Amino acid sequence: MPGGRLTQQERQQIALGLADGDAYAEIARRLDRPTSTITREVMRNGGPTAYRADLAHRATERRTHRRRQAAPVGPHTPALPYGRDAEAVREYEETFVTVLMRSGVPKMLSRVLTCLYTSDTGSLTASELVERLQVSPASISKAITMLETMTLVRRERDEGRRERYVVDDDIWYQSMIDSARSNNQLAETARQGVAVLGPGTPAAARLENIARFLDFTAESIIRAAEQAREVLYAKTPAPPADTVRPAPDHE
Repeated sequence: MPGGRLTQQERQQIALGLADGDAYAEIARRLDRPTSTITREVMRNGGPTAYRADLAHRATERRTHRRRQAAPVGPHTPALPYGRDAEAVREYEETFVTVLMRSGVPKMLSRVLTCLYTSDTGSLTASELVERLQVSPASISKAITMLETMTLVRRERDEGRRERYVVDDDIWYQSMIDSARSNNQLAETARQGVAVLGPGTPAAARLENIARFLDFTAESIIRAAEQAREVLYAKTPAPPADTVRPAPDHE
């Protein structure tokens, strides 16, 4: 399987495949590339309906140029904690962002979440996020506010009274429970329509089926979240003693 970055010719093949309605996996097989590479390429450059090979190629060249300018070189280049490979980490973060975007999370929110998920502390300050993502403080503030409403992030104060944004063990559990509650509200609203539209009518029957479906899925989500909650608190094995110890996330 070939490695390295996509060529302009490969991007043209991606554009042709999207125009024909081909699935990402099919395009990937044709190019002998991982499906994740094609998915990331398309989502990073406008999505399946707006992807343009020439624009995508130029955008990639610009990103590569900015990285080379920003990356420190020489003997003072800081090593990543635990001996991590910088390029592998960057590629993984891009994949994580792409997957979140495909699930419906806006790009900036996906980037912030990825930073938080991949930090060893699970928390970062606004200034640390600004430095990592190279965006304005206003963009971070807006993203955090939206993530809070989705119960995917919470705020806390550290010892220095700085505000930190946290993704702790309980965040995913609370998010699942909130999702189930939203399903319950939607089910109740659907049932209200049965009385309004008239029991026994086609529209009312459709709404009743929707309500029953949402009732079942909400109950299943809550039951599964309760049963799996302990997984979130499972202790992971400690790293080997000779492993490079982590530096603070802001470094």
